[in-house]
Amino acid sequence: MSKKIANICMMLILPLLFLITWSHLAKSVNNTVILPSPAMVLQLLSHPLDNLISMGSLANNIFISLLRVLAGYLLAVLLAIPLGILMGYYAKMFQLFNAFVGLFRPIPPLAWVPLVLAWFGISSFATLAGVERGTLYIYLNNLKFSMVFIIFIGAFYPVLTSAIYGVKTVKKTLIDSARVLGASGSDVFFKILIPAAKPSIVNGMRIGLGVAWMCLVSAEMLPGSLSGVGYMITHAYTIARTDVVIAGMISIAVVGALMDMLFKVFEERKFKWQRLMR
Repeated sequence: MSKKIANICMMLILPLLFLITWSHLAKSVNNTVILPSPAMVLQLLSHPLDNLISMGSLANNIFISLLRVLAGYLLAVLLAIPLGILMGYYAKMFQLFNAFVGLFRPIPPLAWVPLVLAWFGISSFATLAGVERGTLYIYLNNLKFSMVFIIFIGAFYPVLTSAIYGVKTVKKTLIDSARVLGASGSDVFFKILIPAAKPSIVNGMRIGLGVAWMCLVSAEMLPGSLSGVGYMITHAYTIARTDVVIAGMISIAVVGALMDMLFKVFEERKFKWQRLMR
């Protein structure tokens, strides 16, 4: 018990020092546009359902941002994992796709902005679904193709790389032993290869989600965005509401950390056997 308390105290030292320094600097500067006090930001964070700068509540903007991130992220996962498994298992698939896919890997997601605007404009999932009014329209219209594409690009490569690596590092003796014992190709694929590669794939999904979340602000700066925590930060800056900017940044950090923590808990519960092998 005392060790846990000591660990918690160690974790709190730097955040407390940061808050004290921030508070002291805010008093010294004495200008809320340059640096608002922690109390001002805390006031906003403690009332997440209040309307902010005529843009809706902080909670609602975070929810819309989550929808966008999850849409782009799920598309990336659905494409990257099967492709990564095939590229990792079949040498010819790797030779066919690796060079071509690798050409686009170094391109930052932001560099795609002019192209996606030309391709998709301000079209959204509401356009695709043919929904023109109602509550469903409000949410589907916030899922612009251009934003989802930027988030998709950010998440795609970490997931793909981890899937390829996970399959390629499966011990060949496991596969050979299964074949000697009469396992079919599908048995080897689904009962040995994929389960053995799962830890690497899940780790790639965790990294991909983090990158997708980091691409959020860039995506929400695109034309057609009128909501989301990234857009709220950008709009708050234009009207000199630095307290809203910092509250939005903290919200992004907290939500990102919570999502990463969920993945970490999942990894620890499902892949305990990995630690036993080390």
